[in-house]
Amino acid sequence: MSTERPSNLIRHPGQTSIPSLENTSDFSLNITDCTQVVVPEEVFFTVAAAGILENLLVLIAVVRNKNLHLPMYFFICSLAISDMLGSLYKTLENIFIIMCKMGYLTPRGDFEKKLDDAMDSMFILSLLGSIFSLLAIAADRYITIFYALRYHNIMTLRRALVILAIIWTFCAGSSIAIALFSYEAATVIPFTILFPLMMFFILCLYVHMFLLARSHARKIASLPTSTVHQRTNMKGAITLTIFLGVFLCCWAPFVLHILLARFCPHNPYCACYMSIFHVNGTLIMCNAIIDPMIFAFRSPELRSTFKKMFCCTRSNWNW
Repeated sequence: MSTERPSNLIRHPGQTSIPSLENTSDFSLNITDCTQVVVPEEVFFTVAAAGILENLLVLIAVVRNKNLHLPMYFFICSLAISDMLGSLYKTLENIFIIMCKMGYLTPRGDFEKKLDDAMDSMFILSLLGSIFSLLAIAADRYITIFYALRYHNIMTLRRALVILAIIWTFCAGSSIAIALFSYEAATVIPFTILFPLMMFFILCLYVHMFLLARSHARKIASLPTSTVHQRTNMKGAITLTIFLGVFLCCWAPFVLHILLARFCPHNPYCACYMSIFHVNGTLIMCNAIIDPMIFAFRSPELRSTFKKMFCCTRSNWNW
């Protein structure tokens, strides 16, 4: 897997081997005058390590604090795992590239091809996991806002775990299938269409949620305890909106890269955009860093748990 060819998804039909770094660079220079933007490997590893550690802290915090054993935080953990996989994918990819440059691996070998497919599968798993985790969080917020009195009956912990099991089983199966058959247009097109479709669906859910929330808030404003509860629920919806915005900013450039490399690889303008692949890859890892910061900033309970973890105070832990 070369840095200029981020995934088997952008491999042309009939191509079964991995192009070398030199050949890919020469091809880019032949069709565009844009300079290849290269992010230093040290930056890649630093950002990836930070993303993995931050999301690992989120998982540990939720596991250790029983007050966080709620469906919403379990869905947040699912998103954290997706972010960790994205960072891990970029880390392994760069290690693979370094070993190819040093001569320890052959870019066109059978073992390297299988390793390349495994990393591509991890990348797709991270993307699909993020999309469906965001969708689960959106559905959870929707139920919280409009079915507040029945929320604990509808969204039980057991149902949340079943939902997550279905999501990750589907994502794992899809990622393996897409990675193995990535040279088929019938595989690539549904995958690339899934991203904008899911984002559009979540956006429609948001619009519907906020429009109904307005009228719902007016109807229950007379109730004595409803105002505080409604504000809490809307805060959760706003947090999810921030997650979605960050996700789009970090992942959309990379998905666009895959589309352009697949459908217009010889176009000079497309090749010029693809010259910033390193930057797009770094944005994916930045998403893994930003999400835990949003968790900590928007959730007082999680923020308090982080403080206890860093201060090593166990007296107030809820085991």
